[in-house]
Amino acid sequence: MIYEMIRAGSFPPPYKITPATARWSDREITAWIDEVKDGFEGKKRKV
Repeated sequence: MIYEMIRAGSFPPPYKITPATARWSDREITAWIDEVKDGFEGKKRKV
């Protein structure tokens, strides 16, 4: 599901470290969580 969301532009893409290794930026993931979540349990929008 993550890669479908990346293709749709609704989730930040990973950075390739090596051809077999990818990592996500913790800042980008935190910003994505802040955008999606409203408080601890409520969602602002569908993912």
